[in-house]
Amino acid sequence: MEIIKNWSGSMVFTPGQVFEPESEEQVCQLVKQAHSENKKIRVAGAGHSSSPLIKTEDYLLSQRHFRGVEDPDPETNRATVPVGMTVKEAGKDLFRYGLAMHNTGDVDVQTLAGAIGTGTHGTGVELPNLSNMLYGVKMVTGTGEIVELSRETDEEAMRALQVSLGSCGIFLKMRLQLEPVYQLYRREYCVSLKDCMDNLEDLKKNRNFDFYWYPRTDLCKIRIMNTEKDKMPEIPYGSLELEKEGPSHEILPRSRHIKFDEMEYILPQEKAIDCFFEVRKQVKEKFRREVAWRILVRTIKQDDAFISPMSDRESVTISLHHNAGLEFWDYFRAIEPIFLKYGGRPHWGKKHTQKAESLKEMYPHWNKFQQVRQKYDPQNTFLTPYMNELLISAE
Repeated sequence: MEIIKNWSGSMVFTPGQVFEPESEEQVCQLVKQAHSENKKIRVAGAGHSSSPLIKTEDYLLSQRHFRGVEDPDPETNRATVPVGMTVKEAGKDLFRYGLAMHNTGDVDVQTLAGAIGTGTHGTGVELPNLSNMLYGVKMVTGTGEIVELSRETDEEAMRALQVSLGSCGIFLKMRLQLEPVYQLYRREYCVSLKDCMDNLEDLKKNRNFDFYWYPRTDLCKIRIMNTEKDKMPEIPYGSLELEKEGPSHEILPRSRHIKFDEMEYILPQEKAIDCFFEVRKQVKEKFRREVAWRILVRTIKQDDAFISPMSDRESVTISLHHNAGLEFWDYFRAIEPIFLKYGGRPHWGKKHTQKAESLKEMYPHWNKFQQVRQKYDPQNTFLTPYMNELLISAE
């Protein structure tokens, strides 16, 4: 029996069977088999998520054989990306065709399909999360049939599929709305918290901006990226720590050698800084001795996906981190009520304690999402016990 671990090592499980199909037909057959045996089937992705989205006692599917960008179109800036590719691999391959993603997160080791399906994001007030790229999809439904959908043919379904946690179907290929390749200039500065807050509105005007707050020093690192060098601001109140430039897919992510567990909540833009200061107070009073990891604050443009954490509101995210292997739940559980108090929604792929009863109240389009999900997976073939707690138990 194969033991599966996620990236941080905090989730370990043994699926009933692991499959690595090499064709679309094999995926269809495996779903039909699972359906007929009343078993559940989940897709493994790269295992970067902190939450147990892929955990199953039944069938676990790896799509690592589904690779290689197809049908690039420089006129529409679209291309098709098979779902076995990581964010990093897709970025490199798209670059060969003169295309680029509008944004990525700090980490690029996830499968792009997993990043899209969980609403994973980078930072920038004018930049929505990665799911916003999803223009069309070819997928296998819960009954083992292949369907192809796009924003042109079924906009309502696409608003559900954009962020769907693999609960509506197994994606095979994704048609993405992209951009022509572009260069990015990046600078990172160490500044005081006061200077960061005093200059926050100006800093947010950069294409990409976020900041880390360090609990033990009360200092911040601000990170700024722009597409033109002459738009890079001088920061007289900070010390320059890093400066680099290059193609976007090389500059947006940073390599990570230390692993961690993470909780991230997405907050309404207008409440986020008040939330941050309350989190900071709690961390300084109760967790400063145990937690050396920084807290990350990012800005995200709203979107209209039904259960995207940024749906219908301009957003700011606050992320807690703790070293992999150390006890993190006391810390995360102590801070989570503060996030909820300010109207936060949890990142689907990171640690949280929310279930369908509370999640349903956070999303005004929850029922619309459920209608699409039930249409494409009528027997809940993709809903493991955890997924059922997440999406169904409120009904």
